[in-house]
Amino acid sequence: MSEPEFMEARSPQPSFTVETAKILAEVAHNRQKDKLKRPYREHVIAVGDALADFDDDIRIAGYLHDIAEDTPMTRQALLEMGVSERAVDIIERVTKRLHENPDDYQAGIRYIAEDHDATLVKIADNAHNSLPERVKALAEKWPDKPPVTRYNEARPVLYAAVPVEETRKILARINPWLLEELDDLLDEADDTDYENLSYDDAAEGSPSEGNPSPAEPVATPSGSSEPEPHRD
Repeated sequence: MSEPEFMEARSPQPSFTVETAKILAEVAHNRQKDKLKRPYREHVIAVGDALADFDDDIRIAGYLHDIAEDTPMTRQALLEMGVSERAVDIIERVTKRLHENPDDYQAGIRYIAEDHDATLVKIADNAHNSLPERVKALAEKWPDKPPVTRYNEARPVLYAAVPVEETRKILARINPWLLEELDDLLDEADDTDYENLSYDDAAEGSPSEGNPSPAEPVATPSGSSEPEPHRD
C-alpha cells in the first residue's frame, strides 16, 4: 500500500453519507403513498437528487426532509445513526409538526426562509410538488376542489431568501417549468425605468475624471495615503 493510500485508509470516513441517506429515505417511506397513490419515496428521492449541487449536509437533509414528519424517527435517533447536527437542524426546520403553529403554512414558510440551508431544501420540495403533471392530476382527481395556491404563494418568500443562482440550479434539476416564473418574479422586483434611463443615470456612481474611485486612497494633507485615526 502506498503512503497516500495508507493515509486515506487511516483518515476517518464520514459515518453517514449521502448514499446512506438515500437508502434510509427509500426504506423509511417505502410503504407510504402520496395523494395520488404514488410511492412517496419517489418524492423524497427527487428532492434529494435536486440538491446535487450543494454540500453533503444539505443533500442528506433533502433526502430525509420528511423523515421526522412522516415516520417515528427522532432527532436523537438520527444523531446516533451519524447524521450531522447541521443536517438534523435542517430537517427539523422544514418539519411542519415541529413549528410553533403547524396549521399556519405561510408562517412556517417564513420560519424556514430564515435559514439558508433549510430554504434550499424547501425550494426543492415545493418545486417537486408543483410539477405540471402532478398539479394536473390533482385537479382531475378532485375537480370540485379549488386549486391549491399555497405553493405558489410560498415561492417568492423562499426565492428571496437565497441567491437566485442557487434557486436556478435546483429548479433546473427538478422542475424546469418554474424557471420562467422565477424570471417573471425577478422582472417584477426590478423597478428600474429602462425606457427613461439616461446615460447620466447609468453612469451615476461610477468614477469620473477628477473624482477618485472610493477604492483608491486619497492623500491626506500630511502626504500620507492613510486616513487619520479616529479620536473619540
